[in-house]
Amino acid sequence: MNIDLNADLAEGYGDWRMGDDEALLEVLSSANLACGFHAGDPTIMQRTIRRARDRGVDIGAHVGFPDRQGFGRRPMQLGAEELAALVVYQLGALAGMARANGARVTHMSFHGALGNMAAADRDYAEPLLRAVASFDPSLVVLSSSSVAMESAAAAAGLTVATTFLADRAYDAKRLLVPRRLPGAVIHDHDTVLERVRRLLADGSVVTHDGAVIPMPVRSILVHGDTPGAVSFARAIRAEIEGSGRAVVPLSRQAA
Repeated sequence: MNIDLNADLAEGYGDWRMGDDEALLEVLSSANLACGFHAGDPTIMQRTIRRARDRGVDIGAHVGFPDRQGFGRRPMQLGAEELAALVVYQLGALAGMARANGARVTHMSFHGALGNMAAADRDYAEPLLRAVASFDPSLVVLSSSSVAMESAAAAAGLTVATTFLADRAYDAKRLLVPRRLPGAVIHDHDTVLERVRRLLADGSVVTHDGAVIPMPVRSILVHGDTPGAVSFARAIRAEIEGSGRAVVPLSRQAA
């Protein structure tokens, strides 16, 4: 089975840059672009769209809370109508820019606190995913493992593709361990690569508490804002290809 390799890009703002997006685009098959709320601005979005387009990398919208200072990682209490509006606003911004530059948006994902809240609660996820479906029901929803997201997406008529966050710890419910807890973010590259090898070998991961659980995925995510992200992405790609798989974007994978 082929697998997608993705990262969150376009997360700078003005003259401030985060990560080496251009180098990562030489390695990835899909890119999730910040849409101006938690990070990103029109110039960065346009530049990243053009580079992804030229390299045949799938373009996705990375939708977050309007929280630049907290990088979208702080929970915000918003009503369902406002949540839906912020989702459509960000999707529309990226889709419009993509269209103007001869590209299209193929998928979307939720960033930071917004994604974590949706992953943990179907009632919270439902208005978000209804908003996605109202904008474009053909968009694939790229998500970490979540029963809440999968069931809410099914109710909205959307397809979910599960992505594995290799440098993040999971709990027994296959949810991400909150970043505030020790060991939630795995910094040792050898440990992360070993997790990738296990996933590719038998489709399982070791949880934060040491249990082994199955985790079927269609994609692996690299955090582009971490030190050494480019070499790390190359190493993960080598592991994927060394397992006999090809790195293929979601839009070109068999359903």
